[in-house]
Amino acid sequence: MLTYQEILIRLLFAAAMGAAIGLERDMHRRPAGIRTSLFVCLATALFTIMSGELGHLWSDNGSTRIASNIVQGIGFLGAGAILKENFGLVGMTTAATIFVEAAIGMSAGSGFYAVAATSTGIVLFALVVLAWLEQKFNLRARVLMFRFTTNHTENVATEVQQLIAQLRVPVHRFRASMAGTNSIVEFEADVNHAQQEKIVSQLNRQGVITEVLPTQGHNE
Repeated sequence: MLTYQEILIRLLFAAAMGAAIGLERDMHRRPAGIRTSLFVCLATALFTIMSGELGHLWSDNGSTRIASNIVQGIGFLGAGAILKENFGLVGMTTAATIFVEAAIGMSAGSGFYAVAATSTGIVLFALVVLAWLEQKFNLRARVLMFRFTTNHTENVATEVQQLIAQLRVPVHRFRASMAGTNSIVEFEADVNHAQQEKIVSQLNRQGVITEVLPTQGHNE
């Protein structure tokens, strides 16, 4: 049986690990901030502690059942952080973060402080350093809207479709319309920086007005 002091240390340690991850989420205006992350780690740590303590109290060797149910239950919480909006998935990173927070809480609740701290460090490295590298080197695909406006004598719709097929860009919406004497072709697609530059450079010429606009989707 654990002493109250040991239980308190484990709970506070789990809460601190969750708060550290949640702080990063709050700084980037993402769901599951400090309080949510703290609660996830604290709750899973408490469940883990009570699973073992109740097992000792009732001489039940199946105390791991609670821990296994945590894994299933946390999946529903993570799923709630994933929203489908404008054909893009929003909250995938947050959902994965909640899942790993549960594992960190279980580690702290089991007394594996070094494992919990190391895991928290890895998570923060991924959220901060790897995210910075993705942004610096333009590795992350974004949902962008491309709009090309030309006069009626130059229809770029076929050229746009051929370019999309060549680059194998996933297109969410494609529309060709007329506005007075102008022909407008617009589409939304998941593109990385190189694909964006290729599309713009090939279609941006005299007589073609090119616009690239950000849209919602694929947010962390």
